[in-house]
Amino acid sequence: MTRYAMVIDLNTCVGCNACMAACTIENQTPVWAGKFRTYVHDKEIGKGEFAHRRFFPRLCNHCASPACMKVCPTGATYKKPNGIVMVDEELCMGCRACMMACPYGARLEYTYGDVTEGGGFYGEDFRRRSPSVDKCTFCDHRVEKGLPPACVETCVGSARMFGNLDDPGDPVAQLVASGVARPPLDHLGTEPSVFYIDDLKRGR
Repeated sequence: MTRYAMVIDLNTCVGCNACMAACTIENQTPVWAGKFRTYVHDKEIGKGEFAHRRFFPRLCNHCASPACMKVCPTGATYKKPNGIVMVDEELCMGCRACMMACPYGARLEYTYGDVTEGGGFYGEDFRRRSPSVDKCTFCDHRVEKGLPPACVETCVGSARMFGNLDDPGDPVAQLVASGVARPPLDHLGTEPSVFYIDDLKRGR
């Protein structure tokens, strides 16, 4: 079996936002409206000589038990056998139930205005034809070709790693199994498939 997951090392993320740019170009998200499938938060933590900046990339967690999928009335949100959570924009009726159900705020809305403006922004290559709720897909179209997600490929600090949790020899699976990589706070038992390495796990 294959169960895809991502590990993000917070110690090597430099906050360059290359992942956001790569995702925007690859997936044609409405950047002009400030909507991104992945986002890098920038915070200052600590005080005095211990103060430092921390960059925290976020995206859809592709949960094993997605709250968004449970509330979708049309079946537009679905999970593939490989664990990637997808949205069928043709079935999405824009009720936003999934946006309200997601405890991680990982959904964004693609409006009629975004569809109209997208054609002018991305030109003839613009793929979207109708509005719907949108989200990270782990670049499923790339993964099917044996390529990593665009954000992983472009990460200058190699902070993002992508792999198969069901393969014991995969570095991502090993980081998760060892406890070095941990999921974000899981409020609803959704079992996220995005994991983080933090300072504490580096012994700092």
